[in-house]
Amino acid sequence: MGKIISLANQKGGVGKTTTTINLAASLAVLEQKVLVIDADPQANATSGLGFDVNNVQSSIYECIVDDVEATKVTLKTQIENLDLIPSHIDLVGAEIEMLNMPNREKVLKNAIEQLKEIYDFIFIDCSPSLGLITVNALTASDSVIIPVQCEYFALEGLGKLLNTIKIIQNRLNPELAIEGFLLTMYDGRLNLSNQVYEEVKHHFQEMVFETVIQRNVKLSEAPSYGKPVVLYDASSRGAINHMNLAREILQRNEMTQMSKDKNIVIN
Repeated sequence: MGKIISLANQKGGVGKTTTTINLAASLAVLEQKVLVIDADPQANATSGLGFDVNNVQSSIYECIVDDVEATKVTLKTQIENLDLIPSHIDLVGAEIEMLNMPNREKVLKNAIEQLKEIYDFIFIDCSPSLGLITVNALTASDSVIIPVQCEYFALEGLGKLLNTIKIIQNRLNPELAIEGFLLTMYDGRLNLSNQVYEEVKHHFQEMVFETVIQRNVKLSEAPSYGKPVVLYDASSRGAINHMNLAREILQRNEMTQMSKDKNIVIN
């Protein structure tokens, strides 16, 4: 059975989508079968994996609102072992349409549950909000990765997110765990980045990933070409960071043999 992991933080611009795309691609390179579910109406994960959002015929919206089978809206990406369930701007209206649905917090869970038999990892890219779609994503997930930007207001709002996670654990998904806090946009030359790193480490200790995602030009450029950074520039610091993160995820989930067998050098 595969593992469903949401990437969530109601604060925008912290690297959720960038991490989703590149972590998923890195795991696929390590021969894991991976699915990305774009649960953000902005559909940045969809475009970042090379698809024209305007040409998307069916998306996660149809799965949630029209009960379309998830496998029927799944798209193959340009990376072997990596698939995508795209998003669309229509998802903006999904929360309103879900209000009168029975068990509205579990609609997404019911729609994607069978996919755990197909994939090793399923990543859900959440929108920067704590609305009903994000609640659905967390209810459907086994764990959540929380990207934390190395900026002054890094911990602002984390309390609300953690409180939401606690409510979901108590009422909807008692098995939901925090996979880890991920420091993003780190610049070791700046005292601020180091201060934020130390503060997050102090607060959350072993729950913080050892891997840190550094600021990197290639990582920023890759989405405009519709490619994960591992395809855009595999030797870049951004690609190396995400490959290290993929290995750390595998290690945490005791799935290390496949990555050990791959002849990939990480500096």
